Amino acid sequence: MDAMSNHSDEKQLRILQGPGAGLEQEQKHHDDEHHDREDHDHEDHDHQHDDHASDGMLHDRPLDLAALREKLKEKTGKQYWRTLEELADDPQFTNLMHREFPRHASEWDDAVDRRNFLKLMGASLALAGLAGCGVPDETHIVPYVKQPDGMVLGRPNFYATAMPFGADAIGVLVESHEGRPTKLEGNPDHPSSLGSTNAFTQASILNLYDPDRAQTVQYGGEIRSWTDFQGAMTGLATTIKALNGEGFRILTGTITSPTLAAQIKKLLTNFPQAIWHQWEPAEGDGAREGAKLAFGRYLNTVYVPGKANVIVSLDSDFLSSGPGHIAYAKQFARRRKLENTSDTLNRLYVAEPTPTVTGSTADHRVPVRACDIQLLATALAAKLGMGGAATVPAGAEKWLEAAAAELQKEHGTSLVIAGAQQPAEVHALAHAINASLGNVGTTLYYTEPVEAEPTNHLESLRKLCTDMGRGKVEVLLILGGNPVYDAPHDFDFTTKLQKVATSIHLASHFDETSAYCKWHVSESHFLETWSDARAYDGTASIIQPLIAPLYHTRSAHDVVASFSDKAGQPAYDLVRNYWNENPGVAAGSADAGWRKWLNDGVIPGTKFAPITAAAKFSATSLPPAKTVPADQVEYIFRPDPCVYDGRFANNGWLQELPKPLTKLTWDNAAMVSPRFAQNQNLAHKIVSRGGEHGQILSTVVDIHLNGSKVTAAAWTLPGQAENTVVLPLGYGRTRAGFTGSDKGFNAYMVRTSDALWSATPGDAKMTATGDGYPMACTQYHFNMEGRQIL
Repeated sequence: MDAMSNHSDEKQLRILQGPGAGLEQEQKHHDDEHHDREDHDHEDHDHQHDDHASDGMLHDRPLDLAALREKLKEKTGKQYWRTLEELADDPQFTNLMHREFPRHASEWDDAVDRRNFLKLMGASLALAGLAGCGVPDETHIVPYVKQPDGMVLGRPNFYATAMPFGADAIGVLVESHEGRPTKLEGNPDHPSSLGSTNAFTQASILNLYDPDRAQTVQYGGEIRSWTDFQGAMTGLATTIKALNGEGFRILTGTITSPTLAAQIKKLLTNFPQAIWHQWEPAEGDGAREGAKLAFGRYLNTVYVPGKANVIVSLDSDFLSSGPGHIAYAKQFARRRKLENTSDTLNRLYVAEPTPTVTGSTADHRVPVRACDIQLLATALAAKLGMGGAATVPAGAEKWLEAAAAELQKEHGTSLVIAGAQQPAEVHALAHAINASLGNVGTTLYYTEPVEAEPTNHLESLRKLCTDMGRGKVEVLLILGGNPVYDAPHDFDFTTKLQKVATSIHLASHFDETSAYCKWHVSESHFLETWSDARAYDGTASIIQPLIAPLYHTRSAHDVVASFSDKAGQPAYDLVRNYWNENPGVAAGSADAGWRKWLNDGVIPGTKFAPITAAAKFSATSLPPAKTVPADQVEYIFRPDPCVYDGRFANNGWLQELPKPLTKLTWDNAAMVSPRFAQNQNLAHKIVSRGGEHGQILSTVVDIHLNGSKVTAAAWTLPGQAENTVVLPLGYGRTRAGFTGSDKGFNAYMVRTSDALWSATPGDAKMTATGDGYPMACTQYHFNMEGRQIL
């Protein structure tokens, strides 16, 4: 604590940059006339290079992959290369290296000029200034480092809170300057962060100051007051109660807030025929249903990778995504540091269809189509003596032999993890293998579900859409989420939503779903309101606000309370009353430990205890895995690593952040392997001027899938499984805001309920249009022209 306090004295005030901070890719021309006159003599030479690149077509010959493979055979020792062009000594790539700093390196290349850039910057900085005008009541919030008994200008305070994210809550310390939150870092006392954060957490501070946030309550597109909304909801509640809740539906994402869950359940008690539905577009049902298949009920699996000597990942990016991934990454990394002679290195085996952060860390990695992972898991179980047999996917034989041998050797200190996008059968197989190897209780354990009301999200949304289509839904309350944008294409959510008499949407932005709802309520940022949330292991935290709401926003607690007899009760009272009225859920009552809970960022005694789970499943009880012909193209859907399911699309920092493996920014692309690209003539052309302003012209393709079509740019990704096309989710937004709208392509347009993560229909096809699309990729930037990096 003292070290942190001393360190904070040396920190300088961080000036927040708004969404314009990452718009270098989108700028057009430098308006400095003197600079133009000075470089006028060079224009003709530069235009000779640029004119050929601007025709939008791809004329260059594709890379000779066979020659590349022969070249690699001649190499010995470690070889480092970042792109296939660099490996091949492609002439265009060589030209790019010599032109890394041309005369136009400082120019911006799109439709937003410098003046608009500065205007956008000014909007965000103005909001940062407004932040200081409304500091919460200091008697309620507690700093992590010291009591706010006095404020020293330029010296930050730190407060502990938590950021809810899916089925997890990430504990953070928020740096605050004169009442303005400016930076988030991990809380070392919180189990989900252990002092670290991820990109979404770091960038969430920009969401707070986003000028495009919804600012007021609206009805039919017209501004209304919060009092108007409460009055209307009170009237609705009276009508609903008279009907025992018939026709009333609530749609949420995953809820891990004990207080909010208690509010909703109390509402369902008052309205017995009302139904609570849930939908998370980027979280699969495989883990939930896999536990139910294996144990007969929903359970939560907590991994302890720090105790595993051997880890096998079956299409799981557990080091970079999913509940607990920050803690898992820290545990895994500790085993990679050999500080004493007694330390042992862990070993990681990964089978996956497309490169991930976890796969890039693996000691042994094999590319396998997503549809073949179940075959591989079944074959692994058979190798371990659990019975059954399966055809091993081509190319995975050596990987399977080595992984099985090491798992048997490390009995009780190994771990098998199934991916979130894999079906229930793969998760059940992983549970069976872990049990067979004696890993349960050491490298993993089971607890009661962290989700307040675990359910099959796909089936829950399907039932809601069916009821809406039949006219059975009179009132629909949507708390967060954006189902008009991200619901499965075949559900036709938009059309059915328009049949609902009264629809209410709580959202941070007036987005695609808000446009079709009668009422829109602007949602408070998690740094603006009181709440609570559970982490991946059940540990609960109080979410305390760092700043008064910048706009006329409300929380989910406020909206749900509007339908109850406690309308108008502050969220602070709701949260504190919950922890006082539920003895036994924490070590002590809120009255006794409230200030310590706020100071530490965790509520002691709330971590879920391990439970004994009796298996109701064996590896041989599954029906044979479906075999897909090797030449059949598989289309898989994955959350984008920067904008996730689309909720972060308007965050300029995340748009500018290069994606971990492709290094693309400001766009998504249909990713294919080099051989697939060669067979389909999906070439790309380097047209970059170099430096930070480079561009790659990629082939545009039409993808006909699941009875719909989407047009996207293709991108070659070495290490991807053959005949696999990855369609990243989260782009193609139409109402995200200035930064996020009209970027990339919308993969949800071809995503259906029967192929939520993997589609292998025989009538699917991808055809090149002949057009080119400019992509910004930092993989081709900052080359050293053959010199070693200092």
